[in-house]
Amino acid sequence: MTALRDTAWAKLNLTLEVLGRRADGFHELQSLAAFAGLGDTVELDPSAPFELAVEGPFAGALGGDNLIVKAAQAASVTHPGLKLGRFLLIKVLPVAAGLGGGSADAAAALRLIGSANDGALSEADLALIAPRLGSDVSVCLKSRPALMTGRGEIVSGVRGFPPCGVLLANPRLPLATEAVYAALGAAPLPVSPANAPEPPDFAGSFEWLLDYLAPRGNDLEAPAMHLAPAIKQVLAALAGLENARLVRLSGSGPTCFALFATADEAEREAAGLARSHPDWWIAASALGATR
Repeated sequence: MTALRDTAWAKLNLTLEVLGRRADGFHELQSLAAFAGLGDTVELDPSAPFELAVEGPFAGALGGDNLIVKAAQAASVTHPGLKLGRFLLIKVLPVAAGLGGGSADAAAALRLIGSANDGALSEADLALIAPRLGSDVSVCLKSRPALMTGRGEIVSGVRGFPPCGVLLANPRLPLATEAVYAALGAAPLPVSPANAPEPPDFAGSFEWLLDYLAPRGNDLEAPAMHLAPAIKQVLAALAGLENARLVRLSGSGPTCFALFATADEAEREAAGLARSHPDWWIAASALGATR
């Protein structure tokens, strides 16, 4: 049987507001997420025994339990008798980078398991499994622009996300999410918000998107910069690029991004930035139109 293939799209947190630390240890947040047009590749050969192989430029950076394996195991527990197989992960995104790479890999694996089992897993089934694997897996399952609330597992689609370009830069330093949240030292949150905010409608306007983003930053940027001072240099380099309209840290970092009106602008600036900083991981693509 021909192997099935899916893309684990890179997730960017365009905003990340941490409201406080909940009694269960998680952090309550509000975040606008969108997906770049690049990511890891995940393949599944349902005719082979269950295993995971990893290739690609960042394969060596992975260690410990892999979320693809956990996704397959979780699906098998909820739906015994599922056909699994041999997974191949081609890891092209940096690890511990603030791009939701592991979560996106798990979401791609769930989609592939659903495809390999001829509808035995509905979209609703996959949506129930996703948050058990991690807070970001739910938004990665659909890989569409969305407002994340709760600990990140509550996902509301946004309307009219405009086509635009994004340039990503990472100083090739891993940064653990847990360490960044610990450095933030968020205050306890006695009660979670009763109602989630209304998801925005950007009506296809890049300017409206920028107006929404401007007053909403990333609360993890300062603690991440404290732990990885190289982030400050990356942000400064992005801010100096021609036509860069907004520069920010993604998630817990250390990947930073710059938004451009078009993907062509982002790609032109990426070429110059790569010449200036050959030791960084740099990529450019369209933003928001993956699935």
